[in-house]
Amino acid sequence: MPHAFLLGSTQEPTGVLMEPQPSPGSLAERFLEEELRLNAELSQLQFSEPVGIIYNPVEYAWEPHRNYVTRYCRGPKEVLFLGMNPGPFGMAQTGVPFGEVSMVRDWLGIGGTVLTPPQEHPKRPVLGLECPQSEGPRQSMGHEIKSELMGACSWIRGKIRCGRVKVRRPGFSSRL
Repeated sequence: MPHAFLLGSTQEPTGVLMEPQPSPGSLAERFLEEELRLNAELSQLQFSEPVGIIYNPVEYAWEPHRNYVTRYCRGPKEVLFLGMNPGPFGMAQTGVPFGEVSMVRDWLGIGGTVLTPPQEHPKRPVLGLECPQSEGPRQSMGHEIKSELMGACSWIRGKIRCGRVKVRRPGFSSRL
């Protein structure tokens, strides 16, 4: 398990589900092991000025990160989103890819302890799941995904008739 320094409250937010631990040999366990292996290799990189501080949320936000992977990495997926620049109020706070704080805590129900990074920039402190700042709805991919899903759910709810869901798209009609 990665290590850093304990940060603030260790209480999980209200309503957070207890997270299962990845079972040995599971897809989530193998993913986390490979991620830690690659993370160890990346930690050997050296940077010159103007880079002064490097945040590694997989280390200091390991618990919510592991909870996210354990919950959602359970089998084959059709789409995998990769990010290379975690936002200061997203993954840098939560350890969850594209994970703006309120999305992770309130919508996904992910909790866990976020530690203080070994070095912290005074203008970008890590407050974890208690961070009051937001990437902003227009800047957060998580908000875009939630908007699309919630819109689809509202649309589908409106089409339920007598136990059937009728899905219509331009040029497509089907009964499920």
